Amino acid sequence: MKIQLIIGSTRPGRVGPQIADWLVANLPTQKLTEYEIVDITDYNLPLLDEPIHPAMNQYTKAHTKAWSQKIKEADGYIFLTPEYNASFPAALKNAIDYLYHEWTDKPTMIASYGVRGGQGASTHLRDVVELLKMRPTGLSPAFTITRDMSGEDGKIKNISEAFEPYLAMLKEAGDELLSIGVVPEAVIA
Repeated sequence: MKIQLIIGSTRPGRVGPQIADWLVANLPTQKLTEYEIVDITDYNLPLLDEPIHPAMNQYTKAHTKAWSQKIKEADGYIFLTPEYNASFPAALKNAIDYLYHEWTDKPTMIASYGVRGGQGASTHLRDVVELLKMRPTGLSPAFTITRDMSGEDGKIKNISEAFEPYLAMLKEAGDELLSIGVVPEAVIA
């Protein structure tokens, strides 16, 4: 099972990549489980510019086709989102809005971070995920980031120590994500 961890922030100086690395190092694994970090900054998606609705699956732009191909590679997703002004970033919403069928029926976990754990972002993103017929986990890990956790470079000084209290919650949510993605053998036969 291939799970893509999608970094939802494009802000310079962001801690998303640091948190993504920590998540991948601490997520539960099962036989044949693979995690891949996907950074939306690598896809240079302008504001949605496809002339035909994504539900029609008739992409015309090279950037949309590349994004679609990448997202199709996964069996499930983890959206890692900061909280910006009580919601998730516009760049993440834009990246999600580019596609439609690629998301359908895929197991999904939302992990958020911010001064209050990013729970507003998580709540709003859950609404979008459910509308697109993804299958979200019941538990959405939320990581509180405080100023005293950050070094002069803006990064979390000792992420392993700072996030240690979240390990049990991450394991539980990760196990749920993997169990949602398992196809019963009877269906395979």
